[in-house]
Amino acid sequence: MEIRPLRLGGVCEILPRRIEDTRGFFSETYNARALREHGIEIDFVQDNHSRSLRKGVVRGLHYQLPPHAQAKLVRVVKGAIWDVAVDIRRNSATFGEWVGLEVSAERWNQILIPEGFAHGFITLTEDTEVVYKVSAYYSPEHDRAIRFDDPAIGIDWPFVAADVCLSDKDRTAPLLNEAELFK
Repeated sequence: MEIRPLRLGGVCEILPRRIEDTRGFFSETYNARALREHGIEIDFVQDNHSRSLRKGVVRGLHYQLPPHAQAKLVRVVKGAIWDVAVDIRRNSATFGEWVGLEVSAERWNQILIPEGFAHGFITLTEDTEVVYKVSAYYSPEHDRAIRFDDPAIGIDWPFVAADVCLSDKDRTAPLLNEAELFK
């Protein structure tokens, strides 16, 4: 398992090894010991799976406040996404900055997003399935969102905002400067 740190502290690309033969392939997609050897100790408690039928579906930017903040380990089992993490820790030197990564079934990569980051993605292909582990159970009273197209963050999404498909929750999410954030 190869682990590559991305530009924002704690956000990493993870590349699990795939062993292929005439039957198909085998891959160990998660190994707590391997992550620990790289200084990553996260106790994942829940797996989530989403399916987006069309290209251009935006999910995010989502996060949960403490004490139910979530780290996420995101992978794509079908299709491709542009995945984004935004630092929402007010006391961080990189507050409000973002990092993006294409995550796809073809590349067989993953992105690890620590607590203190808002997370979102846009589907790059039709019929995309995303599976991700989280380190805290879903808590509706701690669940929050930030507008995916907030100009103060300035995410370079691969589609024009008018062409994306959003939930009502994401369409009406507050801007970063109006959102309840980490201290």
